Amino acid sequence: MRRVFKTRTFARWSRKAALPDGSLCEAVPEMTAGLIDADLGGKVYKKRVALPGHGKRGGARVIVGTNLGDRWFFLYGFEKNERANVDDRELAALQKLAGALLNLDVKQLALWQDSGNLMEICHETAKPHTH
Repeated sequence: MRRVFKTRTFARWSRKAALPDGSLCEAVPEMTAGLIDADLGGKVYKKRVALPGHGKRGGARVIVGTNLGDRWFFLYGFEKNERANVDDRELAALQKLAGALLNLDVKQLALWQDSGNLMEICHETAKPHTH
C-alpha cells in the first residue's frame, strides 16, 4: 500500500502554482520506476512536474521525502523560473523533516493529519495480478 501526503506548506504553494494533486500522484509511480531528477540524500529527492500549460521543462520542481516504497511526502516546491535548487540550510531542514515524517507510526501520522499539518492526496493499494 502506497500513501502519498503533502505538508501544509507544500499545499499552500501548490494551490498558488495551480499544481493539481493528480499531477503529484502521477509523479510517484514515475519516481518508483527511477525517474528522479536528483537524490539529495537523507531520503530527500527532487522531481520535475508539469504545471498546467507549461510542461515539465518549464514547470515546477518538487522536493519529496520518501522511503521509495509505501510513504511519500511532498515537502517543498518551486517554479523553475523562481530558483534552481534549495540551499544547504534548506536541504538540511528538509532532510530532518523527511526523517521525522518517515518515522511516524500510523497513530502519529493520523494526528498530523487531524492537526492539518499533513493532507493525504492519494492512497493506493497494490493491484492484484491477473494472469
